[in-house]
Amino acid sequence: MTQENEIKRPPQDPINHLKNSDKGNKVSLALETVTTTAEKVQRQPVIAHLIRAAERFNDRLGNQFGAAITYFSFLSMIPILMVSFAAAGFILASHPMLLQNIFDKILQNISDPTLAATLKNTINTAVQQRTTVGLVGLAVALYSGINWTGNLREAIRAQSRDVWERSPQDQEKFWVKYLRDFISLIGLLIALIVTLSITSVAGSAQQMIITALHLNSIEWLKPTWRLIGLAISIFANYLLFFWIFWRLPRHRPRKKALIRGTLLAAIGFEVIKIVMTYTLPSLMKSPSGAAFGSVLGLMAFFYFFARLTLFCAAWIATAEYKDDPRMPGKTQR
Repeated sequence: MTQENEIKRPPQDPINHLKNSDKGNKVSLALETVTTTAEKVQRQPVIAHLIRAAERFNDRLGNQFGAAITYFSFLSMIPILMVSFAAAGFILASHPMLLQNIFDKILQNISDPTLAATLKNTINTAVQQRTTVGLVGLAVALYSGINWTGNLREAIRAQSRDVWERSPQDQEKFWVKYLRDFISLIGLLIALIVTLSITSVAGSAQQMIITALHLNSIEWLKPTWRLIGLAISIFANYLLFFWIFWRLPRHRPRKKALIRGTLLAAIGFEVIKIVMTYTLPSLMKSPSGAAFGSVLGLMAFFYFFARLTLFCAAWIATAEYKDDPRMPGKTQR
């Protein structure tokens, strides 16, 4: 191409140039509008608080701690199953007729004689070795429970303390740590028993009232009873999480933050239970779900519980409320 041809080449169409310029201006204006709107939303106190909690949860390895708690929770189920196995052995040993009925049911429902003989031998072993299995299960359950409580405590402390690094105050003697975790485990078990008792007694009392007053046939009252049962369950969850967030961290949380964060955890935990209640039955319908569904469901439940607990701990720690005193008790930073 010669210089003459370059000079004669027509210039760019001015109309297309204006159109491209208008498109660029519109895109820039749209991006600026989106950015401004996002900044306004982020400045809202609730949204800003959620962002701070999410950042702390991620920066302080909330997902990794949640996975570790899930592992130790699932591992702790083994000694619990051993104790249950021993308890079943004691019941069968004191009720020979019940044991014989179980053997008869096995022979009636299992056509394979080898499998039937294996199950009978397993049951006989449970009856004969019930004391040994029970004592070993209790010892292992106590040890794993103390370690589980210690891991949960450290994970919550990691989200709660002002700085990520552990201070010299966090270094405890071996026996002090285990004694503290043992006391926390007992307290957690008591809190769990209280919450389960409240849910069970309230549900039974509600059913007795409905039956005594002959309210079963009134359709419009059924949603009301469901809401009452849901409120009772959330209240029981609230008591459990209140104890966890108040007693496990090294320093006492602030009052308003603790109350609101515990309510958030209680509602979230109830949502998890409802979702698991409706999801697991459909999962168990498939052959693979029947084989692994209960195990996967239990692991998912533990994982969601751990993540919810740690996120709410981060939410409580990052709360910024005016005139919010700390809960009573010794505070160590």
